Amino acid sequence: MTNRILLAVFLLALVSWNTSVPGQEEIKQKQSQLQKLKKEIDDYETKIKEREKKEHATLELLDTYDRQAVLLRKLIAKLHDQELLLRRDIEMTRESIGGLSSRLSYLKQHYANYVSTIYKTGRTYDLELLLSSRSVNQMLVRSEYLRRFSDQRKKDLELISSKRTDLVRQNDLLQNQLAEQRKLIDDKAAESDKLAVKMKKRKSMLTEIRRDKKNFKKEITRKTQAAKEIEQLIAKIMEADRKKRELAEKKPKPPVGPNVKTPERSPVTRGGSFSAHRGALRWPVEQGKVVARFGTQQNPVLHTVTKNTGIDIALPSGSAVASVADGEVSTIWWLPSFGNLVIVSHSDGYRTVYAHMSEIFVNEGDAVSEGRTIGKSGEALSGPMLHFEIWKDRDNQDPETWLRPRGLSQR
Repeated sequence: MTNRILLAVFLLALVSWNTSVPGQEEIKQKQSQLQKLKKEIDDYETKIKEREKKEHATLELLDTYDRQAVLLRKLIAKLHDQELLLRRDIEMTRESIGGLSSRLSYLKQHYANYVSTIYKTGRTYDLELLLSSRSVNQMLVRSEYLRRFSDQRKKDLELISSKRTDLVRQNDLLQNQLAEQRKLIDDKAAESDKLAVKMKKRKSMLTEIRRDKKNFKKEITRKTQAAKEIEQLIAKIMEADRKKRELAEKKPKPPVGPNVKTPERSPVTRGGSFSAHRGALRWPVEQGKVVARFGTQQNPVLHTVTKNTGIDIALPSGSAVASVADGEVSTIWWLPSFGNLVIVSHSDGYRTVYAHMSEIFVNEGDAVSEGRTIGKSGEALSGPMLHFEIWKDRDNQDPETWLRPRGLSQR
């Protein structure tokens, strides 16, 4: 009796074992995001083909190339993330199947022992169990127990076998999904190679554009407009921060006492006051040379006077760009003339802007620490560089008065 009761408990525990495969909803969401990205990439491909028919080399065509490249890099990164997700789920499914298989083997061994006992003794054990009953009521109870135990054991085995079949089927499905995902990544990698060829064409196109002074005039207009849009982005961030503060003030204040844990400071204020670092901020890049300082600048080609809202640091394209202080990524945007840009909010109402980014490694809302790499530098019409700005609320600051003195700022 004891062995049979233990076997019954084992069966019930096995049936209640959770064999679900997590992450399916997350995979569906990522697939939806991938489809959206692919559509955007295809739309830009159509624009490129249409413009190449009408235009040979224009700033607008360069913009289209750049925006498609950004989306393609983003797509490949998401594909990589989804592959990792699939790998994780497949590994979990394999572990589940392995665990269930060992339990089934254990159960089969019990059945083999049971069958062996039946073969040697027939049904004499069950008969002896019934005949040894002290009363008719006890005999009826034992008889019903034996019948239910036998039926339940059969049902449990069928259920466990069905669960194992389902897990194998899900594992096969995940394997197929992973194979499809790898193929998609390979396809996009090939497309990325094609885009690299286009980028080569873009460089020759850029050389051609630089020969025409009209494009430089146009670029000045575009850059002036883009600078105004950055100011508008800063204003939107300030308004969003104001609303957050108002909501925070309306919330009931947490209790204060010796046993109450003090909440951790936000990423924006962690590390101290931004204003206290004036003249000692780290540089956003490790190398390079300031080729355009803050304020009024004279264009060396057109001899026109313009205002620079930050500093331009010439350095090889693809150089690492780091946050100059602790903060939070408020905005990731794209603008003509400035390309990809990142705005990081810091304490005391300060914000830093990093433009001409070829790649971006952070997302909006991410907390960033001083020195964290947020992306790679890219290229402007005047050459490979990083454009860097510092704002105090809506006021432009001269970055060189904030950054620590070093050879980087020397011409």
